[in-house]
Amino acid sequence: MLVMKVSERRIQAERLTAMTALFDETRSLFHRLRAAAAALHGAGEDTAAHRGVLTELSRLGPRSVPEMARSRPVSRQHIQLLVNALASKGLVRLQPNPAHKRSALVALTPRGCERVERMAEREARALTRLDLEVRPDQLRLAVGVLRQVRQALARARWDAAGRSTRRKP
Repeated sequence: MLVMKVSERRIQAERLTAMTALFDETRSLFHRLRAAAAALHGAGEDTAAHRGVLTELSRLGPRSVPEMARSRPVSRQHIQLLVNALASKGLVRLQPNPAHKRSALVALTPRGCERVERMAEREARALTRLDLEVRPDQLRLAVGVLRQVRQALARARWDAAGRSTRRKP
């Protein structure tokens, strides 16, 4: 019994060390991605948040503001400000939502689709030139691990002492 507890504590300590390293690397990668995107797309076209909304609409189709806010997670008001700015540029439009009368769907306009295509082309050119010696299966494994961590964080509830408890379904 004592051996099991010592072994469990060692495994928990190793897991914590590995998770801390993953989180530190993820933060560093986030900042590097943000700098690379700013250099690649320029400061004048759209902010990173605008590009995120446009990309989400391109990949997932028309969505309501509350849906987009939940997927981030940020406030509905924040997403609404982004949508308003994109609509004023003619990149998105609001359309009726059959599932909800008061929450319209946000959809890309033809001009918005062209903007997303230009962004994707620039990114594809840059990524194909990236000096990265990692196999596709390794990248897919990394995606899976990051997805599991994100989903676990989404399920967790945090108290003031920083303890995590599982959300009730």
